[in-house]
Amino acid sequence: MKTAYVFPGQGAQFVGMGQDLYNLNEETKALFEQANDILGFRITDIMFSGTEEQLKQTNVTQPAIFLHSVILAKALGDSFQPSMVAGHSLGEFSALVAAGALTFEDGLKLVAQRANTMQKACELQPSTMAAILGLEDQVVEDICAQVAEVVVAANYNCPGQLVISGSIEGIDKACALLTEAGAKRALKLNVGGAFHSPLMESAKVELQAAIEAVEIKSPACPIYQNVDAQPYTDPAAIKANLIAQLTGAVRWTQTVQNILADQAEAFVEVGPGNVLQGLVKKVDRKVATSAATVAG
Repeated sequence: MKTAYVFPGQGAQFVGMGQDLYNLNEETKALFEQANDILGFRITDIMFSGTEEQLKQTNVTQPAIFLHSVILAKALGDSFQPSMVAGHSLGEFSALVAAGALTFEDGLKLVAQRANTMQKACELQPSTMAAILGLEDQVVEDICAQVAEVVVAANYNCPGQLVISGSIEGIDKACALLTEAGAKRALKLNVGGAFHSPLMESAKVELQAAIEAVEIKSPACPIYQNVDAQPYTDPAAIKANLIAQLTGAVRWTQTVQNILADQAEAFVEVGPGNVLQGLVKKVDRKVATSAATVAG
C-alpha cells in the first residue's frame, strides 16, 4: 500500500506541543536539547509551558513545528516507511529531513534563518493575508489580477479555500471585490505579513545563499514540492524549488490531487494538529487519513 506522509506548516502550534516526545526516550530528549543549543535559546521551555503569544512569534513557531514533526518522524522508527512525502510551506523542510534529504542540524538552521528573514521582510512593509472561502480558484486569481496593488493567490489549501497575500491596501480591495463576486467569506488573517507573495523577495534573497550552501541529498522517496505540486528526487531541483517557495504559492490542493493520482491510498500527518488531514478529506473524502503516533 502506498502511504503519503505529510507535514504541517505555521498555525498548527499549541502550548504543550512536543512534551510527550521529549519524555519518550533519551534519543528524542537529546534531539530537543541539541535544538536548544543550535537555536541559542530554550525553545523547549516555550513549546512546553510558554504562552500562546510567545509561541506565535515566527522565530519560535517555525522551529517549534519543525522540531515536533521531525522528532516524531524519527520516533516512528522502522514504521516510518513513506512512499512519498509533502509538507505545507514550512512543512516542506520537515518532510525533507524526515526523508533523509537534509540533516536534522541543517534543516533546523535553515528553518530558523527562514523564520528570521521572513520576520524582517514583514517589518519592512506592512502586509497581510486573507482566507477566501466558496469561490473557484480561477475567479480568485482573476480578481487579484485586477487589483493595482500587490495581491496574489498564496495558499491553495483545498477546493473552495484559497488564501491570498499582499499589501494591506491590496488585500482590503481584493476582499471587497471577492465578497461582491460571491465569496462566502473573505477573512483577513492574524499573520505577520504577506507570506508566499512578491513582498517576501528580500527574505528569498537572504535565504537563497543559505539553501545553496547546504548539502541536500536525494530523499528516500519523492517529495511533492509546494511551488508546482510535482514529485522530485533530484537535489538540484529540490533546492531551486525551496528557494522559489518563499515568494511562490503553496499548491496544496494540487499536491494532494497529484499524490492521489500516483496511487496513494493513505495520508499520515506527522506533527502537531490535524489541519492537513482535514484539507486532504476536502479533496477526497474517501481517502484514509490518520495522525502519526508513538507508544509512550
